[in-house]
Amino acid sequence: MNDNHFKFSTAVIGLPVFFVLFLWIVYWVQIRFDFDFYQNGIYPRDFSGLQGVLFSPFIHENLNHLYNNSIPLLVLLAALQFFYSKQSFAVIACGILFSGLITWIIGRENYHIGASGLIYVLVSFIFFKGIQTLYYRLVALSFAVVLLYGGMIWYVFPDVDQNISWEGHLAGFITGFVMSLFYKTPEYAKPIVYDWQKPDFDPNEDAFMKHFDENGNFVNTEIPEEDSEIVSSYFNSNISVNYIITNLKSKDESL
Repeated sequence: MNDNHFKFSTAVIGLPVFFVLFLWIVYWVQIRFDFDFYQNGIYPRDFSGLQGVLFSPFIHENLNHLYNNSIPLLVLLAALQFFYSKQSFAVIACGILFSGLITWIIGRENYHIGASGLIYVLVSFIFFKGIQTLYYRLVALSFAVVLLYGGMIWYVFPDVDQNISWEGHLAGFITGFVMSLFYKTPEYAKPIVYDWQKPDFDPNEDAFMKHFDENGNFVNTEIPEEDSEIVSSYFNSNISVNYIITNLKSKDESL
């Protein structure tokens, strides 16, 4: 697989915009009709709280909470859809499901809501998968994710901020890492720079390789007539240049 694997499509923009727009619609319905969606969040180790595994990513506490999650989701979902288009829907669906289940197991006895768990899934998956592929574009993407969102790592630890669900963040980070190991990506071919990297390269037909035997020893082969003219003209040009320089140097010394 080469760089042609990465092609822009309407889904690259359509999926992130649709997902984030849906979050804003849910929030609008919540405040417009005064619905209490908080009880549809994840409530750990309670059977009724399992509904939040599916619903919690779409519920937000306030406008600031929703806004802070919307921008990273737009960026990360677009990157996921462009660079990992075949795995994108599975990563989103399984990321929501398993990060929610882990939060339900390890979380504090409180309602956990918000799409930040999914954000941590995306950050973790994109970073670790890019490093694992060793493909220069995906590795660069991993470094870009670290540059933009590397500071988020502190919020997977307890006691950093009691008002956030560090359990949901940790669950998302773990889920993204595991999925990066589970989901396989194509073998990416390295960019061809030299002739010997081409698949149809024949060392027996290469002019340079003809000067070496099968053991790698240099062989003083005869230079073809057309090549000898090139070599002769090369040395003659060097001689003439050296001659001119020498004369100039002599002239300078005489002065």
